[in-house]
Amino acid sequence: MQDAADQLQDPGGAKPRFRPVPWTALDSPSDVELWIEEHNLALKEHIGAHETGYGVCFTLAAGGSIHMQTSADGAIILDVDAEAEWVSPLIVAIAQAEPPQGSMWVLPDDKLIQLIMGLSSLIATSTLVVGHNFGRGQRRRY
Repeated sequence: MQDAADQLQDPGGAKPRFRPVPWTALDSPSDVELWIEEHNLALKEHIGAHETGYGVCFTLAAGGSIHMQTSADGAIILDVDAEAEWVSPLIVAIAQAEPPQGSMWVLPDDKLIQLIMGLSSLIATSTLVVGHNFGRGQRRRY
């Protein structure tokens, strides 16, 4: 993972650019839609046009993290770290697909609400990220 790149320092080097936000479980699809709108607004406000590798990092309460990005080509890209592999059966059930060879999952964008609903009770914090390598050239389509 690219923790150093994800937690870019401000010019003074004192604080991480983005801080983890405690997660509040989302109980309905409308809650998820509202979170998506708020997340997209935060990205527009805080991510520069020249920046790449932006998305969100979900830290899971039981261990591990998942970096997520939605792409312009209609995909949800998930980078599931080794500590979070325990969540793979949930992603398989949502995606109705086999797990990938590596840590990079590519799901169709119509699975976003189901994915967030499924993960919601497992998430401890969320953090905006910039500079994460979402493996653009290595992805296998869903």
